[in-house]
Amino acid sequence: MKETGWTVRVLVRYIILQVPGTALLILILIQIHKWFDLPVWSIYGLVAISVAKDVILFPFVRRAHEWNSHGDAHSMVGRQGTARERLAPSGYIRIHGELWKAELKNGNPPMEKGEAVRVEEVRGLTLLVAPSREEGKE
Repeated sequence: MKETGWTVRVLVRYIILQVPGTALLILILIQIHKWFDLPVWSIYGLVAISVAKDVILFPFVRRAHEWNSHGDAHSMVGRQGTARERLAPSGYIRIHGELWKAELKNGNPPMEKGEAVRVEEVRGLTLLVAPSREEGKE
C-alpha cells in the first residue's frame, strides 16, 4: 500500500493532544510569574518555544497519530518484508517501514539479512514468516 503522508485529521488529532500540555505549561508559567515576578515576554517566549517544538516534531511522530487502516496485527498475514538480521530462527524484519519481531515457521532454513520474507501467521506480536518468492518490500 502506498503511504499518502499526513492528512488534516492527523494534524487535528496531533494538535488536540498537544493542547493539555501547552495549557499546563501556561498555567505553571503564570504561577511562576506571580511568585518570582517573571517578565511577561519570557512567558510568551517559552510558550512559543514549546509550540515550535511541537511543530518541528510533528513529521517525526505523525505516524503514531494515524489510525491503523490495516486493522489488527493479524492483518499482517500475507504481507511481504525484508529480514533486517539473520533469522535463525528468530530476529527482526521490516514491513512498510516498521520493525517486527519474527520467527521462522517450522521447517524453514535460516534466512540471511536482506532476504525477502512473507508473513504466514501471527503469535501475539511475533510474526511467523517463511521465505518469499517475491522481492522484499518495506
